[in-house]
Amino acid sequence: MAFRYYNANPKQNLVGDCVIRAISRVTGMDWDETYIRIALQGFTMRDMPSSNNVWGAFLYNEGFRQGVISHVCPDCYTVRDFCAEHPRGEYILATGSHVLAVEDGNYYDTWDSGDEIPVFFWERSN
Repeated sequence: MAFRYYNANPKQNLVGDCVIRAISRVTGMDWDETYIRIALQGFTMRDMPSSNNVWGAFLYNEGFRQGVISHVCPDCYTVRDFCAEHPRGEYILATGSHVLAVEDGNYYDTWDSGDEIPVFFWERSN
């Protein structure tokens, strides 16, 4: 389990597109395709691409399934803990204000978000 730097943004921007970066990583689509497809999902739903409902609907249509994180200790269960408990699989992990990719126990982001508190996740199913 480890932090891995990942930034698919063609201009290497670091803010505002975490949903696009994370989904790009897990789906294997480049940043442009990911952005366009999620923006189209938002257009059809008449909502913003960064809305949890929009990118959640996109992931659902791509075969992902949503899970909720049960907190025995809501302030102490971190991204690192999630990764340790999920050493296999591909996930989009959401905190209260951020989204990142998790693959086989490693978390991919533009910064070390391992101490963030996850709220829910989307798991890629085959």
